[in-house]
Amino acid sequence: MPMLLRSARLLATRGARFLQSRGYSDEMKLTFAAANQVYYDQSEVRQIDVPTFSGSFGILPKHVPTLAVLQPGVVQVYEKDGASKKFFVSSGTVTVNNDSSVQVLAEEAHPVESLDPSTCREVLQSSQQQLASAQNDVAKAEAAIAVEVAEALVKAVQ
Repeated sequence: MPMLLRSARLLATRGARFLQSRGYSDEMKLTFAAANQVYYDQSEVRQIDVPTFSGSFGILPKHVPTLAVLQPGVVQVYEKDGASKKFFVSSGTVTVNNDSSVQVLAEEAHPVESLDPSTCREVLQSSQQQLASAQNDVAKAEAAIAVEVAEALVKAVQ
């Protein structure tokens, strides 16, 4: 039993040193940008919730380093002062680094409050019509992507 206890202590000590050497921070800096605008530039935030193809997840300081592909949906940012902002993203990437910095790079991003619900529904209807009338595989694939993004848009504004 003493050998097991000694091994457990050794592992715990090495694990703690490993985490310290990774540069994990209690602070989290966010860079969030799209082609149309930079929303956050190394801004300190509390939490970021992101929609990815491997599932939606929240990012807090000391999150394990991660690289994920964004799917159409809402990125929610919880700022240091407690305010929460929502942004619709069409696609992109999210990167969580060793130092707790996070980069969200989106193809397109817009504040949810700037989206018009009726326009979003029109976009969905138009995309569905394009999908129904697509003549070849390329047109069908493009229309299917447009429908997926439009459905996420409609869901974001509800």
